[in-house]
Amino acid sequence: MTTAARPIGAPDQTNAPAAGVWTLAGGRLIIAEPGGPATVLVPTEQVRLLVVDLPLASRAKRLDALPFAIEDQIAEPLDSVHLVLGAEIAPRRYLVGVVRHELMTAWVDIAEEAGLGHAAIVPDALALPRPGEGQWAVDLGTERAVVRAADGSGFACPTPLLRAAWQAAGSPPAIAYGAPLPDDMLLAEGGLAAQGLSARLLNPALDLRQGPYARRRVALPNIWRRLGWIAALGAAAHIVIATADTLMLQHIADRRAQETRTAAALAAPGANLGGDLAASVADLLPSGPAARPDLFLPLLSRLSGALGPLSGGLAVRGIRFQANTLTMDMDAGDAGLIGRIDAALRAARISGQVTQSPDGSIRITARTA
Repeated sequence: MTTAARPIGAPDQTNAPAAGVWTLAGGRLIIAEPGGPATVLVPTEQVRLLVVDLPLASRAKRLDALPFAIEDQIAEPLDSVHLVLGAEIAPRRYLVGVVRHELMTAWVDIAEEAGLGHAAIVPDALALPRPGEGQWAVDLGTERAVVRAADGSGFACPTPLLRAAWQAAGSPPAIAYGAPLPDDMLLAEGGLAAQGLSARLLNPALDLRQGPYARRRVALPNIWRRLGWIAALGAAAHIVIATADTLMLQHIADRRAQETRTAAALAAPGANLGGDLAASVADLLPSGPAARPDLFLPLLSRLSGALGPLSGGLAVRGIRFQANTLTMDMDAGDAGLIGRIDAALRAARISGQVTQSPDGSIRITARTA
C-alpha cells in the first residue's frame, strides 16, 4: 500500500501540533522540543548577525537609520535583503539580522504549509545561552559548529573551520553544549538539559518575522477577545487623562527646545540646526575615538556559509584578520578545488580572491564590503 508523499515543508511528525520548537533542515521541519512557544530555528549560515550602535531614542528612528548603519558591512544591495532589529544587548547597541528576501520568503512558506504561520523564525545560534564576557558558547556537531559570542551575536561554520576561527578570534574560552571540545578550547561543559529550548526561546533576542514577514496572529477564543475589549476600554480612559498631561509636557518641551536652539546659536554662530534638534546639537559636539565595528565575525560567517558545501575537502591551516581583510590558508586539495572555491565566493557575493602557492597550498583573501 502506497502513501501520499509528504509536502516538502511538512513537519516530520504525524498530526503535529502547531507549537513547540522546530528545526529547519533540508527544507523540512523536524520537531526539536514539543510544547512551548512555536519557534522555527533556521541555519545561522544563511543569516548575518551583526552588532550595531544605534543611539536613537525610538524604535522607529532606529529602523529608519538601520540601512545606513550596516550598508558598509554587507556586500548585497540593500533592497535585496531583509533587515531585522533585535534586542538591545548593551546600552544603545542592538543585535541585527540580515537575510536575503528569497530565503525569508521560502522559510515563511514552509512554516505556513506546516501550520506554523504564527511561529517565530530564529537563527539557531541564538538558541544557545549568551556566554560571559570574552567567552564562546559552542554546539559542536559532526558537520557544523554553531557559536554564540559574548556580544550576543553568533555564527555557524563547517566543523573543520572551528579551530581556525577560534584561534583567529583570540582563542576565547568556550563552553561546550554539543560534542566535547578539545581540552585547550574548553572552559566548561554546558548544561542545556537543565533549561529546555522552549524556556530559552520564550523571548528570543531576534525574530526574523518582522516588517513584511510579520507573524500571523492566532485567533483568540471569545473569552479572551472580551477581556481584550475590557482592557482596551480601561486603557482608553487612561489615555483621556494622560492627554492633558501630554499637552502640558509638549508645551514644556517646546520651550526647552527653543532655549537649546538659542544656546547652540550663541555657541556656534551660523550652525545649521535641522528639524532633528538632538542630532544637530550632537553633531556640534567633539567626537572622541570610536570603537571599530566588529567586522571579523560577520565576514567569517559569510565565508563559512559559502564554503559549507565544500567543507569535506578543506583542511584549514590558519586564519588571519587585519583591517578589513580576512586571510585563510589551507592545504592543497584536488585539481578543481580552487575553481569551486572561487565559484562559491562569487555565488555568495564575497569580495576576494583565491590563489595557489608554489607548494600547492591555497590562500583565500576576503574583504568586507
